[in-house]
Amino acid sequence: MSKVAGLKFKMKPEKKEAPAANARKGPDIRLPHLKLWIGGKWKEAVHGRTFKTIDPATGEVITRVAEGTEEDIDLAARRARKAFDSGPWPKMKASERARILHRIAALIRENYEELASLETLDTGKPIQNSRRIDVPSSAEAFEYYAGWCDKLTGETLPAHPEFFSYTLREPLGVIGAITPWNFPLSIAAQKIAPALAAGNTVVLKPAEQTPLSALRLAEITEEAGLPAGVLNVVPGFGPVAGAALVRHPEVDAVSFTGEYLTGREIMKNAALTLKKLSFELGGKSANIIFADADMDNAARFACDGIFFNQGEVCCAGSRLFVEEKIKKNFTARLLQCAQKWRPGDPFDPATEMGALVSQEQFDKVLKYIEIGRQEGAKLLLDGRNPKMPQGKAPGTKSKGFFIGPTVFSGVLPQMRLAQEEIFGPVLSQIAFGDFEEVIRNANQTIYGLAAAVWTKDIQKAHRAARALKAGTVWINGYGNFDHAVPFGGYKMSGNTREGGIHTFDFYTQIKSVWVRL
Repeated sequence: MSKVAGLKFKMKPEKKEAPAANARKGPDIRLPHLKLWIGGKWKEAVHGRTFKTIDPATGEVITRVAEGTEEDIDLAARRARKAFDSGPWPKMKASERARILHRIAALIRENYEELASLETLDTGKPIQNSRRIDVPSSAEAFEYYAGWCDKLTGETLPAHPEFFSYTLREPLGVIGAITPWNFPLSIAAQKIAPALAAGNTVVLKPAEQTPLSALRLAEITEEAGLPAGVLNVVPGFGPVAGAALVRHPEVDAVSFTGEYLTGREIMKNAALTLKKLSFELGGKSANIIFADADMDNAARFACDGIFFNQGEVCCAGSRLFVEEKIKKNFTARLLQCAQKWRPGDPFDPATEMGALVSQEQFDKVLKYIEIGRQEGAKLLLDGRNPKMPQGKAPGTKSKGFFIGPTVFSGVLPQMRLAQEEIFGPVLSQIAFGDFEEVIRNANQTIYGLAAAVWTKDIQKAHRAARALKAGTVWINGYGNFDHAVPFGGYKMSGNTREGGIHTFDFYTQIKSVWVRL
């Protein structure tokens, strides 16, 4: 394999798990630390267990990572508690915390190519996405929240003339962060940065499918000067390490991004300690195309909304509502755009679609394509069994977890295709007749994360934005994000907001003080 310029370390699989040689473009990497990061030190798991992390583009083992269990979570939580109760971080001048967060951001940028390569190797996403979106967004998170360090203020309140009353906004304590596999680095940064800005300490449990960039981030935070114990990273499995983190009495709050069924389990496990919880739990987002829309733009963004990141996006526009009177013309444009999205070698800069993250996710998406056929939806574009990624011999098939753009029409709102989160490049097109019908059907789901509306009628756009039960509504666009803008869901898509000042509603608590005059 060819080396990627800019890498500062290499990752060597254990001999028993060494992957077979292949011609895929990509880095020859060896990681120096695949252990747990606890209390500012690399540690083996208490029980000495390890687990495999797989290259989704080949199905081969990259390496093995230390597997944290309940005992390791206990150690991490206690070190985080010690760092909060008696360490320098919460008591540090806000400007000094900001300086360290800015330094973390700078180091992420300095190690840009390395982090992008790790992310692509572990997730299967295209390298251009890791370079253009994941790594820059991670740096921006630390930069943005560094600016909040000295702006988290209290209030003075005219409650009673005989008292001076004021409030203090204080950190919660130890934050448990449980992150998903679709954007491992950027979602970790999105949780860690505001938690640290507020003065908290953190125990991060990254997704077991994609632990590599989180371990590298731990190294970066140490280099930036983050005190020992302020950030701890414990890879492991959800039912063991994740559940232990949620139950632990030293953990004051848990921020989780993932599916709603796991969210339910977290709520159960957190009940005994009454932890504060923040959930972002996925979606089944509606993308609504009215007859007066710019059809070319709408078709292009409809493809972006579902095929970007192989459809492994919580707010993917998986339900495409198209007004009946333009259905034929719009569908032709949609298919023309969709056919341009082809799976390819994730390390090829020309690739727009990579591999799904795992065999499990691959099998799940294939199952839903078959469910759609059985339900009677029409399969207009079949993404199963795509050709080998670019650069391979024509007519051969990949060993990785590749599924191409898949488009169904004739989908009814009550079908499983339209109700259940697939988390893959599967688009369900649903026809509608009028405004009231589409709003009713768009809201007919347990989810409420995001939605989009395409129309040149500004009144119709604003009416739809108010009527849709979703935490984010895009008008004549799809997938815009910024750390300053709150993001989160209605209904089973979540219960808090991440972004801007609203994220500190979770990461801080308010104390009231009364002083008799």
